[in-house]
Amino acid sequence: MLPIADRFESTYDGCDVLYGRGRVADLEASLADRGIGDALVVCGSNVGANDDLMEPIRTGLGDRHAGTFDGTTPDKRAETAFDLLEAASAADADALVAVGGGSSLDVARQASVLAADGRDLAALEAEAREGSIEPPTAEPAFPVVVVPTTFAGADLSAGGSLEVLPAAESPTGQPLTVSGSAMPAVDLLDPDLFETTPRSALAGSAMNGFDKGIETTYARDASPVSDATALHGIRLLSGSLPVVAGDRAGDEAAAMDRAVAGALLVQIDRKISVIHAFGHGFARRYDVQQGAIHAVVAPHVLAYLFEEADAGRRALAAGFGVDGEGRDDDAIAEAVVDAVADLRDALPVPNRLRDLDAVREDDLPAVAAFIAEDPPMERAPAGIDASPERIEGVLRGAW
Repeated sequence: MLPIADRFESTYDGCDVLYGRGRVADLEASLADRGIGDALVVCGSNVGANDDLMEPIRTGLGDRHAGTFDGTTPDKRAETAFDLLEAASAADADALVAVGGGSSLDVARQASVLAADGRDLAALEAEAREGSIEPPTAEPAFPVVVVPTTFAGADLSAGGSLEVLPAAESPTGQPLTVSGSAMPAVDLLDPDLFETTPRSALAGSAMNGFDKGIETTYARDASPVSDATALHGIRLLSGSLPVVAGDRAGDEAAAMDRAVAGALLVQIDRKISVIHAFGHGFARRYDVQQGAIHAVVAPHVLAYLFEEADAGRRALAAGFGVDGEGRDDDAIAEAVVDAVADLRDALPVPNRLRDLDAVREDDLPAVAAFIAEDPPMERAPAGIDASPERIEGVLRGAW
């Protein structure tokens, strides 16, 4: 088992990464070092009520804690971002510290962009009713510090879309969203904080983050550089997620350290592709957790890609520790698919689409049509059949 450092700092795309147990105590000093003043904590209601998590956050911020906004939800609505901006103004906050899962991190980042954009909620809704929304291009109005506590892999990112109009009100029949670019100033990764998250929430996010490493490796623009971080992240996550998010026995503290480091690595130079397109196809139609969709479809998507392209199968085999000696390409592909399914099955997550209450079999053709046109499909391995009919066949296999 390859060792990892107990504590390290790095920089990626302008974001300072701080990793290590107890790093939450460095929050105030980190803000001071970067000339950042008082900060409003941003989270959801469940996170806000988790004193085991929030007390270290408040203590770490010390006198720079301007207050807490605990109004984010998985819906990631644009009005929540504007409510957050009102709370930040009332608290006279100079920055945001987003704590928890991807929803809170995305809302905080997009609020910073919307604060500088100039359009209010009514203006965005008016654009949406015309069928599209011009993305914000302004630089973020204030810095955002992210403190993730799940494995969604949403922290080392400049993105995150917020819904302006739901599908039922949209002239396109699909939800209309707004998204600008706002890389966080600091990404603070403290395994102690992840250990305060309920295991069910860790499991729900696990496949969403893990699949970023898989997708980066098979993407048509993969490179040895992107493979390096993705594959090492896969190594760390494949051995640790069943311990920290499932019921496999092991050293839980050591596994958590490795899982947090692995979730960071699979985000570096990530290349979102086919599995995320499949997830988007369901997210645009149903209120379903992305981690659950990823858990179901990942083995099926890989089998589909391996049938039609190399799709980085031997690189992925190395990441999973599959011995390729004497095995032909088909055997390698089967072993990789089995490894992904085995990891999924070690977590308390669904393995069939029919097990998701919201999903209806009659909708599969429409979901497949959306997936075929989703932008991440552009990164699919060259030469695959990405027609709606072929994709629908994959979905029926997952049903």
